Amino acid sequence: MFGKRLRALRKEHKLTMKEFGEKFSLAESTISGYENGNRKPDMDILSKFADYFNVSTDYLLGRTDETPSPSKAYDSLKEINKLIKEFGVEDFGFFDIEQWKKLSPEDVDELRRHFEWVAQKAKERNRENK
Repeated sequence: MFGKRLRALRKEHKLTMKEFGEKFSLAESTISGYENGNRKPDMDILSKFADYFNVSTDYLLGRTDETPSPSKAYDSLKEINKLIKEFGVEDFGFFDIEQWKKLSPEDVDELRRHFEWVAQKAKERNRENK
């Protein structure tokens, strides 16, 4: 059951085995092994997969068919907090004005470019969804 559910969720998110594996520093062959039932993930990887797809480990393992309701399917603040931890910027102090004052002009330009890119992508998605 685990392999079938993992494959279905990966495809639902339009990811190849290689792309999905890269998100967890796993080889494409490892993902294939999970999906084909030839390999079993350890508890840490299973938990990371569940968090990534916003499902329970019980769902991945086939112990329940319950998935999050669409209104609760995506928690953007939870995902942002994960990104902050993943990239090690939790100590940067987003709300510490003194840390922001230390940014160089290059750092500010880089932030501007990222914000522009994110805003452009959001506009494109909004147009596509209309």
